[in-house]
Amino acid sequence: MIDVDSLSVTLGGVDVLDSLDLRVERGEFLGLVGPNGAGKTTLVEAINGVQAPDRGTVRLDGDPIEGLSSRAVSRRVATVPQDTHVGFSFRAEQIVEMGRTPHRSRLDWSDQEDPVERALERTQTATLRDRTVDGLSGGERQRVLLARALAQETPALLLDEPTASLDINHQLRVLGLVGESVADGKAAVAAIHDLDLAARFCDRLALLSEGRIRVSGKPAAVLDDPAVETAFDAETVVTRDSATGAPSVSALEGRPDLDRRVHVAGGGEPAAAAVRSAWAAGATPSVGPAPEGGVAARLAEALGIEVVTAPPFEPVSERAVAEAVEAAEAAEAVLAPGGPGCAPVVERLENARVERTVESTVEGRAD
Repeated sequence: MIDVDSLSVTLGGVDVLDSLDLRVERGEFLGLVGPNGAGKTTLVEAINGVQAPDRGTVRLDGDPIEGLSSRAVSRRVATVPQDTHVGFSFRAEQIVEMGRTPHRSRLDWSDQEDPVERALERTQTATLRDRTVDGLSGGERQRVLLARALAQETPALLLDEPTASLDINHQLRVLGLVGESVADGKAAVAAIHDLDLAARFCDRLALLSEGRIRVSGKPAAVLDDPAVETAFDAETVVTRDSATGAPSVSALEGRPDLDRRVHVAGGGEPAAAAVRSAWAAGATPSVGPAPEGGVAARLAEALGIEVVTAPPFEPVSERAVAEAVEAAEAAEAVLAPGGPGCAPVVERLENARVERTVESTVEGRAD
């Protein structure tokens, strides 16, 4: 559907896109991710013909875009821009009706009402139809422009930061609508700033940095690639969202190197919080016994640190406690945040009179 071959764009003497290749099929939702200035918006504008390339070709359904009229392009690709400003005081319904313009003839301006009505209903903007766009909030205008794109009924959708002005419920609604359109056979390309949203809704991600695609593939594989840390100049950790199961990215602040080993006793969110604190402080933590697949175990896996796991929803086994005690004995300090599995480890250490610092992060004291 969308083919980008060796695309290069230079603006103000800067190579914004550099020999970029990309292919998006019908029934696929591609998310463009990357730092500010990576070239995401320029790529969207090159695909819809707004930005002419210096070199390379963009093809829509096999046809070079430079050989298509603006009307022909608008019948194949609809765009939701990042800038929601509209120069005139049109009513919201009129904006949505503009999506039908590429399908109208000069002689017949009687338009099909169904696409417009469907778009208004799907984007929950029907109640805004009689309001002028200059009286709408940025998020409301964003949804009206999405309705216009849906009313356009093109085989491809382009979206530039479609959730930037939206609150969380409308973010989910908008990306869900794009996903529904993709399920119906459309191709979709969206520049998305929020990595977690991109991973949750997109079939594939392409990481842009310095005008090139550094890595492309399934969200989990892309976000776990070292290129992400290089592109964003940040240390990141990828875990699984406990509610959605989608990959979730957290950026870690620069951490000192304390050269100190710390064991976090137990699992659950209390242990995960203690691991984050120890890691941020520059220590090398271990954790356990933590339930398999739980938040603490997943965090440990993402950080690449030692973790003692135990079957979930069962009493902690003697084996798991013994392994956790062994890890604690190898550490210089033990954090006892009070989560599941914490008590038997601390009790065993105290009974053995291990000469270690056992710090209670709950009571704020050291025993």
